[in-house]
Amino acid sequence: MLITISAKHMQLTEAITKYITSKVGRLPRFFRGLQQLAVTVERVPLGYHVEIRSDVERHEDFICNFEHANLYACVDLAVDRGARQLSHYKDRVRHHHR
Repeated sequence: MLITISAKHMQLTEAITKYITSKVGRLPRFFRGLQQLAVTVERVPLGYHVEIRSDVERHEDFICNFEHANLYACVDLAVDRGARQLSHYKDRVRHHHR
């Protein structure tokens, strides 16, 4: 699975990149059809904005956004939102015929 991390209006340090990769790397546990993850970190006036775009087989991309003053908390909350989206989609696919 391919993980792409990009930044707008800021520089990403090695520690931030490792943290994002470790957190986002856990998303395939929630849905096996995940092909690619694109993470965009942006500096906004009141903190940070993180967007995670999940490319899934046979479905449009799932996009989750989050803004927070703390970058690490912003990443955590965006990953939680993405996990919730993927697990909800997995339940819909599994119980389609019931």
